[in-house]
Amino acid sequence: METRIESLTKMLSENPNDDFLIYAFALEISKDKLSDAILLLEKLIQKNENYLPTYYQLGKFYEQNKKPQQAIVCFQEGMKIAQSQKNKKTFSELNEALQQLLDE
Repeated sequence: METRIESLTKMLSENPNDDFLIYAFALEISKDKLSDAILLLEKLIQKNENYLPTYYQLGKFYEQNKKPQQAIVCFQEGMKIAQSQKNKKTFSELNEALQQLLDE
C-alpha cells in the first residue's frame, strides 16, 4: 500500500504547481524534516502570497524551530491577507496564534 508521502509525491509530479498539494506535502514531511517543510512553505508563499493556510502552518513551524520572530511576522502577514480577503475565521485563528506566542 502506498504511503501518504508516496501518494503526494506522485500527485505533485503530475501537478507540480498545485498549491494544496505543495502545502499537504509540507505538512506530511514536517514530522521528519521540519526544515524542509519550512522551505517548501516559504517557497509557496513566494509563489502565491494569497494562499492563506500557509501562514498559520509556517508560523507554527517557525515556533517549533525556535524562531519566534519569524513566526510573529508570518502570523501578522497572514492576518493582513486574511483581512484583505475578508476571511474573519482565518484572521481570528492567526490572531489567536500570535497572541499565544506573544504571551509566552
